[in-house]
Amino acid sequence: MFVLGLQGSPRIKGNTSILLSTFLAEAERIGAHTRSISVAHGHISPCEECGTCEKEGFCPIDDDMRQIYPLLRQADIVVMATPIFFYGPTAQMKALIDRSQTLWARRYVHKIVDPGRKWRHGFLLSLGATKGKNLFDGVSLTAKYFFDAVGAGFAEKDSLTYRRIEGPGEIAKHPTALEDAREKARVLVTPFLKRKKILFVCTENACRSQMASAFARYHGGDRIEAESAGSEPAQAVNPFMEEVMRERGIDMAFCKPKSIEEATRHGKPALVISMGCEKACPVFPGAAYQEWSVSDPGGKQIEVMRKIREEVEQRVRRLTAAI
Repeated sequence: MFVLGLQGSPRIKGNTSILLSTFLAEAERIGAHTRSISVAHGHISPCEECGTCEKEGFCPIDDDMRQIYPLLRQADIVVMATPIFFYGPTAQMKALIDRSQTLWARRYVHKIVDPGRKWRHGFLLSLGATKGKNLFDGVSLTAKYFFDAVGAGFAEKDSLTYRRIEGPGEIAKHPTALEDAREKARVLVTPFLKRKKILFVCTENACRSQMASAFARYHGGDRIEAESAGSEPAQAVNPFMEEVMRERGIDMAFCKPKSIEEATRHGKPALVISMGCEKACPVFPGAAYQEWSVSDPGGKQIEVMRKIREEVEQRVRRLTAAI
């Protein structure tokens, strides 16, 4: 499982960074794959309110958000960590949040959802220098709508927020903060670690295995950690695959073909389902194997892709019902 941390403080080793790092270290210790993004030190331009995301479903600005959008979709848990600046998140974090309008538009305007939406969790870590009663009201409300846009459930009561934290390293002197972060990591991550890891493999990872992985997450993401890969991955997914999945209401826009090595770098599967990779299908000691005889729709008309979509979803439904 994958935990994505968004570190919004301009201070690289400040209190926010210490608290987020503590959370992520504990998550990794118990078995999660984690990644932290220092939002303030990347290149994220503010939203230009051009309206392209609502009209076309994508953001035309070419910056680091091109890499962050797929990570937000891949993550099982998204952690927003920010100090309080004028009762809200930092300007750098706010730029990332505003640019998530693209994901909001894909769901609410274009009526397509990412397959992991039902299971993803959002979590807020925040620190403030003062002791005001309403210190975290603004950032909590912003977090609520940010997590809704990126497709993550959010419970404000579960957030970790700390007042009167300002000087270098002060969070480490707090009597409970670091252990609070570790405990929260254990509580949030542990249920995901109980899921069965399934790897769907085809040749190019451009059609069949992508659809199977998406349907597995959509129908059984609480029980299945689904991944897909190709023995000879293509440069991009098949546009017909994107289109027919969109007809089904499932968003595949940020999916990219992966190699078997890349897909299994952070954990080996318990079940491998081959969808035409034949002799190139990987061997993982202890894993179970299934062969699904699903025709390769690559290079064929979109009607063929629709039939493959229906067949793959039926197979995945039977699979998830049995787990």
